[in-house]
Order: sequence, then structure tokens, then C-alpha cells
Amino acid sequence: MNQHTLSTLEVVILAAGKGTRMYSDTPKVLHRIAGKAMLQHVVESAQRLHAHRIHLVVGFEGQKIRDALAGQALLCVNQDQQLGTGHAVMQALPAINDDSTILVLYGDVPLIRADTLAELIARTDHGALAVLTLISADPTGLGRIIRDADGHPLAIVEEKDASAQQKLIKETNSGILAGPARKMRQWIGQLQTNNAQGEYYLTDVIEMAVADGTRVTTLTVEDPMEVQGINNRLQLAELERHYQQLRARELLLSGVTLADPARFDLRGELSCGKDVDIDINVIIEGKVTLGNRVIIGPNVYIKNATIGDDTQILANSHLDHVEIADKCAVGPYARLRPGTVLNTGSKIGNFVETKKAKIGAGSKVNHLSYIGDATLGKNVNVGAGTITCNYDGFNKFETRINDGVFVGSNTALVAPVTLGENVTVGAGSTITGDVPEGNLAVARSRQRNIDSWKRPSKK
Repeated sequence: MNQHTLSTLEVVILAAGKGTRMYSDTPKVLHRIAGKAMLQHVVESAQRLHAHRIHLVVGFEGQKIRDALAGQALLCVNQDQQLGTGHAVMQALPAINDDSTILVLYGDVPLIRADTLAELIARTDHGALAVLTLISADPTGLGRIIRDADGHPLAIVEEKDASAQQKLIKETNSGILAGPARKMRQWIGQLQTNNAQGEYYLTDVIEMAVADGTRVTTLTVEDPMEVQGINNRLQLAELERHYQQLRARELLLSGVTLADPARFDLRGELSCGKDVDIDINVIIEGKVTLGNRVIIGPNVYIKNATIGDDTQILANSHLDHVEIADKCAVGPYARLRPGTVLNTGSKIGNFVETKKAKIGAGSKVNHLSYIGDATLGKNVNVGAGTITCNYDGFNKFETRINDGVFVGSNTALVAPVTLGENVTVGAGSTITGDVPEGNLAVARSRQRNIDSWKRPSKK
């Protein structure tokens, strides 16, 4: 596609439908594919084309849609009555320059690729109208592409208006088309509602183009799922799985091992080094980077994280907005909350929760502990059942544990508190004050053994 076409491209995305068959109070186009509103997928494909402007036609719960896409460079316009696709495009026409090319997309067709759209737009050269088609094994319900004896497109006939012979045609209309704005304005202005549904069909412009001598071209997609629309939750689930299969295929071909591609979900961006191994039921969300030889165990959730070389994330762990260095170990059943930083060779074990915690190189928090608003130095060992008491009900306070500290099991560190280098804390202590370097801190009541004590018995 030449730069002139790019600079004058205007995209119209139709997103006004109610989506009755979703049985939801949420507008259909805001239901999610791969953790993102299906409409957002379409917007991002349009943005990759560097369109001059993107027009969004909204209707049902239009304000919810505007709010969901707030902050993006979109021109929103209302379609107060849903009178067909042609009527929807009419709403955007007043804001479109006559010298531009219009591309019409649909907010419920989330898997359309920018590369496909670029190829379609390239076929609008010299003022042609370009239509995206597909070959449907079962064309029921879809508009059929009518061609002449030489194969030139003549018209699109909707299912309800098609003859028995036309219904046998397998080439169908995706709904996506591109053409010159000046002519599109003229054709759309002539649309009539004399059809089975009493609507303004955008597809009628193909026949109008042929009638006035405009060249009509087509592009057929290789993967019909790319132009599959979503009308119910079954189709939503089918497209979700298809999207995930595509992402899994890309990862496998790039050298990542997936234990079962059918049980992997990517809901964002994933970058991987060499020899990464990902087990079943792993969910990746946001922006995640995995270094070389990273191993991710089963049932792990990772969101917005960087994980260094030779690190293992064991089963059933939950990582959210964290930074993990090389040669670390996490889990199983660990929860690392935002602000957690693990330095080289550190370890977070089973049933440990961290939040805004910086764990020094070689340090270990192995079992059943909570470390929040804390900074740990190098080679610290935190015993089972240790907690940092960082919250007084109103404010958060910090715990500082310096290099070489050994914290005994079942210890409560009441922040703000600092443990100096090489401090040892006796098991079962509640530490409320700073401990100088090299000291042993024991803060627990003295044990008493009571002789002749009689255990209560049931009456």
C-alpha cells in the first residue's frame, strides 16, 4: 500500500448492536477475547494501518463503550436506531473527507488482521471498491457473492433474499469492504429498504458500483475464523480458543515448549528466551518477559512480570507486577504481589505471600510467611510462619532486614523495625524494636511446665 493511501484512510467501525443473544447487560463488543474487549482488538488492527481517523459508530449502551475506550483517538457517533449496516455507516459520513478511502470494520469481528486489511486497501487503487470474502463450508445465514461468467463480482445477495440456486454459492461476504469516500457517500445515499429485513444493506453498494462502472475487486481470506463475527457466548468461546491456538503455534515455532497447546492462555504480550518450558493451564496476562531456560509449572498465573534466566516458577503460583532475577525459585503455591523484586538466586517457597518486598541475592523465605513493605539483604533466611506486621490500620511501615540475618520460625516483625547484619531472631519472637548487628534477639514469654495438671474431660 502506498503512503498516499495510508495518509487518507478513514476507518469506520460499527459497534452499535445490542447483542441480544449474549443475554448480558454489557454491550456485545465489550465482551472479552484474550482478556481484552473484542472491540479493542478491532481498534488496534485499525491503528496499525496508521489511518487518518477512526470513526466508531455506537448505539446500545454507547456511553459504556465510550468509557471503555476513553483516551484513544476515536471519533464516536451515535446510531440511535439500528436500521442496518448501511444506515450505520451513514452516521459517520458527515465527518469523512471525500478524497479519502473508507474502510468499514465491525466491532464484533475481533480477529481481523492488519496485514489482511492492508492487502484489501491496496486493491482500492484507481478508485476501485474492494470486498473481503471467504469460502464457507456452511454458508447458511451469510450474504453470497454473485459473479458474472468471467468471474467479476456483480452483487452480494443476503440469505433472506437469495434464490435456491444462489444459496448453493460457497463464497460469502465478510461484511468488510473499502472504497472511495466520494462514491461511497453517493451509493449509501441511494440505499433503499426494499428487502426482507427492511434495512439499509451496505452490501447493496456493490451492485451500485457495478452499475456506474466502478471496478469491484475481492480478497478472500485464508482463515475464515479471521472474519468470524460473534453473536453468542458459544462463538465467543470458539474464537477465544482459536485465538489461543494461533498464539500457541507462534510460540511453539519460536522454540518455546508448551506441555499442551490447548491448555495455555496468552492475554497480552509474551517474550521468551531460549529453551523456555511452560506446563499446562498457565495464564499469561499483560506484558511478560521470560529469560533463557525458564521453567513455568502447571496452573501458574503471571501478569506484567520480568523473569530472569534459569528461574523456576513452580505449580499454582500467582505473580503480579514483579521482577525476578536469574536462578530464582518460586512456589509452589506462592503469591507475589505488586512491587516484589527477587534478586539473583533468591527463593520464595510454598504458601508465601510478598508485597512491595525486595528480596536480596541468595535469600530464602521458604514456607508459610508474609513479607510486605520489606527490604531483605543478601543471604537472609526467614523461617516458617514469619510475618512482617506492616499495617496499623491506617498506615504502612517498612521492615529492613540486613545481610546474613536468620529469622526463626513463627516470628512477628512489628514495623517499623530494622535488623542489623548477621542478627539471629529466636523462634516464636515478636520483635518490636531494632536489633543491632550480630545480636541474638529473643522476645517471647518464659516457658512454664505445670506439674499435676489435669486435662479437662467430657462430662
